[in-house]
Amino acid sequence: MSTIKKIHTDKAPAAVGPYSQAIIANGVVYTSGQIPLDPATGEIVEGDIKEQADRVMKNITAVVEEAGTNMKNVIKTMCFLSDMNDFADFNEVYSRYFTEKPARSCVAVKSLPKNALCEIEVIAIL
Repeated sequence: MSTIKKIHTDKAPAAVGPYSQAIIANGVVYTSGQIPLDPATGEIVEGDIKEQADRVMKNITAVVEEAGTNMKNVIKTMCFLSDMNDFADFNEVYSRYFTEKPARSCVAVKSLPKNALCEIEVIAIL
């Protein structure tokens, strides 16, 4: 029988819709997409792709840690950029957080919630 647990931390933005920050199922953590919202204000952080990507990474880290694991146990990331011209600067920030180089998809999308420049979701193991 599978066990499912919802994850919530105040160190990351609250879900702005009918979803959880993350779900643990059978020892695997599946996060919802995180955009660069400041958890204290609920507002998008000001700045360029590097500043926004850093906030997203902090949000992802908080959710993953609340689930009982860490960034080294992330096995897959799905990254969404509003402009592929930001790819190199995004990677610069990304590489500081994901030192174990998980599998990854990175695509450009037409737009993101609240006009964010990037969004990331991850899959991690406990």
